[in-house]
Amino acid sequence: MSLAKLPTETKVFRLENPPVNDVDASTWKLSTESLPSQLPPSSVLLQTIWLSNDPAQRGWIQKDMSEERLYRKPVRKGEVMASGALCKVLASTSDKWKVGAILNAGVGWVEYAVVEDSNPILQPIPDGLPSPTLAMSILGGTALTAWFGLHEVGLIKKEDTVLISGAAGSTGSIAVQIAKNIVGCKRVVGIAGGKEKCEYVKTLGADECLDYKSSTFEEDLAKALPEDCEVYFDNVGGSVLNAVLPHVKRFGRVIACGAIATYNDASASVLTNYFEVIANRITIRGFLWFDYISKAPDVRQTLAEAFQAGKIKATGDHETIVEAKFEDIPNIWQKLFTGGNRGKLITKIA
Repeated sequence: MSLAKLPTETKVFRLENPPVNDVDASTWKLSTESLPSQLPPSSVLLQTIWLSNDPAQRGWIQKDMSEERLYRKPVRKGEVMASGALCKVLASTSDKWKVGAILNAGVGWVEYAVVEDSNPILQPIPDGLPSPTLAMSILGGTALTAWFGLHEVGLIKKEDTVLISGAAGSTGSIAVQIAKNIVGCKRVVGIAGGKEKCEYVKTLGADECLDYKSSTFEEDLAKALPEDCEVYFDNVGGSVLNAVLPHVKRFGRVIACGAIATYNDASASVLTNYFEVIANRITIRGFLWFDYISKAPDVRQTLAEAFQAGKIKATGDHETIVEAKFEDIPNIWQKLFTGGNRGKLITKIA
């Protein structure tokens, strides 16, 4: 198939300087690369429309990251920056994928890509979604992370008090809604940065939300958790985790989901309250949603039904979609680390 009138080249961000601490303008290199003049058999030409922005991507690019210790292949110098994406099929020699289809495709930070139709990174999105971006949020990895973290690691019950940090973010905002609106936990308390985000978290169903930036944060924790909490869903690590440990009940469970406070500064990981874990026999357990991938189809159905029933909000004000030029992709991604998002942060390529 001739690609006449279709793109013949693509912009690509490749990792140039794997970071140790903060990322900056030199971390990635933008280049323009040629596309095939003919589309191979059983292939599709994809155009990236939406990009998923996730804190986990920071770990993938860490300098000298051990492949054996990471749950996926790290992104090495010279490789395309990895990312989830929703892409449109511009051309096809495939019987499987038709022109115009929107696919969930992990092609990374590329403008266009040619992919064989058998590549497992290509997945359809469910029919009838009010917005395709729901495939990245309520039906995507962040929502599955919230569900499996609470149920498989946190073992939450209705009688539990649940504390959730990063409560205005993509995973935390869904976790708040699952705990309060689906499970019906006795008390759900969020932690977020700033008054505006805290007010937003309460609209999701949280009984209270605490501003970790407040000078009275530790006192506020004690007031909000007079009987402590059975479950802490930790999305941030660092000083917030340290402050929370004295408020986790004996035999309580800490869901170790993320540590965004430490991704650009490992020294922020210091825990002066670690003895609480020993003295109160607290379980801290890490996990990844695909540890439970066999259960994912049923959970996606449950989440979709909860969305339809109004128990989970994930569109409109509950996601942050930033329309930007391709060249601005790294700047949008860095909003994750400056509190520049509410709900799922998605880049729409202008």
